[in-house]
Amino acid sequence: MSEQIPYEFRRLLADSLCEKPGSYIMEQLFSVFPRTEDLIEATEQELTASIKGVGNIKARQIVAALSLARSLMPPKLPSYKICSPADVYRLVEPELRYAKREHFICLFLNTKNVIIAKELIALGSLNACIVHPREVFRQAIKRCSASIICVHNHPSGNPEPSPEDVEITKRLMSAGTIIGIDVLDHVIIGDQRYISLTERGLMSLTH
Repeated sequence: MSEQIPYEFRRLLADSLCEKPGSYIMEQLFSVFPRTEDLIEATEQELTASIKGVGNIKARQIVAALSLARSLMPPKLPSYKICSPADVYRLVEPELRYAKREHFICLFLNTKNVIIAKELIALGSLNACIVHPREVFRQAIKRCSASIICVHNHPSGNPEPSPEDVEITKRLMSAGTIIGIDVLDHVIIGDQRYISLTERGLMSLTH
């Protein structure tokens, strides 16, 4: 998916080049390279050939600034659509395989169940992790999420949900109902296996 260049990125690049955001060179730069992915990969040759007034020295400065920006940009998740709890397990299990403490992770999804972001919400002890709904939904709202999937591990290797696991899930579901962001599932990861609270029938607020 093409991404238009955010204002903050434009401003940072202009400042690093000692240019005003609305200067001729900056306007031409963003006109020739209107998408972030194009601009980030621009070469000195492309810059000197396509932007009037940009010589070798200025092109070198722009490429250096873009290189720094690229190194600071967080890696993007691949376009990953969640169709089942097994998809969640395959995505998250590798990073939790040897974890000695509980990790509570949220997957933030768009309306097509494609992951927008994956965030570690809380880090706990060997057998407990305190999760605050406000932090979960602050992150969800920040990313304009349509829905979320919760994931956490049991370092003991046994993924059976505890009463506390079910309780926090229902608290999150209640908050999500008020806010308008669905909690689709809570997947608990153990030793080479997982349990989905949705598949277990534990995602109903009426139970």
